[in-house]
Amino acid sequence: MAFYDVAIIGGGPAGLTAAATLARQLHTAVVFDSKKYRNAISKEMHMIPSLEGKDPAEFRREAREGITSKYSTIEFQDVGVSKVQKKSDAHFVTTDTTGKTWKSRKLLLAIGSVDIFPRIEGFDGLWGTRIFHCLFCKGYEDSGAASAGVLAAAPVALPADMMVMIAVHAAANAAQLARRVTLYAHGDKALAAGLKAAAKKQAEWTVEPRRIRRLAAAEGESVTVDFEDGTASRTEKFLVNQPLTVPGGPFVGQLGLATSPLGDIQAEPPFHQTSVRGVFAAGDCMTPNKVVPTAIASGSNAAVGASTQLQSEKYGFKSVV
Repeated sequence: MAFYDVAIIGGGPAGLTAAATLARQLHTAVVFDSKKYRNAISKEMHMIPSLEGKDPAEFRREAREGITSKYSTIEFQDVGVSKVQKKSDAHFVTTDTTGKTWKSRKLLLAIGSVDIFPRIEGFDGLWGTRIFHCLFCKGYEDSGAASAGVLAAAPVALPADMMVMIAVHAAANAAQLARRVTLYAHGDKALAAGLKAAAKKQAEWTVEPRRIRRLAAAEGESVTVDFEDGTASRTEKFLVNQPLTVPGGPFVGQLGLATSPLGDIQAEPPFHQTSVRGVFAAGDCMTPNKVVPTAIASGSNAAVGASTQLQSEKYGFKSVV
């Protein structure tokens, strides 16, 4: 059985960049790509110079082809991973979904994240098309809209002050793109009061306290918001909501990784070493800023961290990571 320098779980921007970075120092790596991507519904990427508007699927395909055509030390496996085990700081065993095991000296998690949506009828069908998680990624194309909404709702109870902070940040982003902003408290009286206090100085911000019954697509690529009390609906050009997320796969529990209050893997910058030595994390699984540029940057940094540990073990010096 081959003993790879690094096993990379995830074939999105973070995992691809990590592989390309490791290849530059002739490290061997196997990349496991389950072909499941959080941005699968998206047709364009933004905020990446020279790749503005690039289809994410094309980006992944071209990036992978570029790696395999130039670097012989990187291997791709189009299969998911079901289990990881740490034997020592320099020995990990990865079991893929076919039952095959793989050995590596380091482990790099580029596993992305899974969204946990609010339990509101119609939300799932509008996600990524009219409901956006990030108004740097989406929304610019709708700039100048008459009104946009911030859906301050989560699938589980969160402290009201945290919800207000998240909603106000999203509202400020939305106000850059729309003339009016509605903050939806979804029937939470304490949250509505907090939002009203936070928004009182903003003449074009309105707090809507009613509980939402349903969200539906409307004419002109808009969203209709229906309420449980049957009173008049509202229409928004788009909604923004930052759902709760959890790292993809069972690996946080299997490895005993520390996580942040929002559930992201704790991976200290700049090299994104996790709480378990020899395990690195990159991309959406370790940051609340879940965008492609962050995934690319963290993928490279995590790979440099793994390389630094590998070389310190090989040449017998104290690692700075």
